[in-house]
Amino acid sequence: MALSAGEPVPDLLIDACGWVAVVDARINIDLEIERTIGPANWILPAQAKEEIERLAKARNDLLLDLLTTRVTVIDSEDGHTDDVLVHLAQRLEAPVLTVDKNLKRRLTAVGCAYLEVVRDRSLRLVD
Repeated sequence: MALSAGEPVPDLLIDACGWVAVVDARINIDLEIERTIGPANWILPAQAKEEIERLAKARNDLLLDLLTTRVTVIDSEDGHTDDVLVHLAQRLEAPVLTVDKNLKRRLTAVGCAYLEVVRDRSLRLVD
């Protein structure tokens, strides 16, 4: 999905459980994001970054180097990660990469899109 010259690149918010699911499913994240929403600016709220770093202490296969080279970490308001993601999704009109059922329910309730990992090792956009 190519963008026209001057067309803004959309944002993609990343949730910790979404990133872990992508890694566990061995998804080619670049190809799948390109296929589902096109080129995107990856955004990681500071709360989600902290969650991923905590998880990485117990497992060394979370591709932190890849993630940290691609994302823009943003310091957002204090609060639970899910609250921050819902607020940012609304404000930025950006989908959220997640597999969290409660977060997906909340995003749907406020009219926000999300990317989820599906069984065939791909991503699906739900909007």
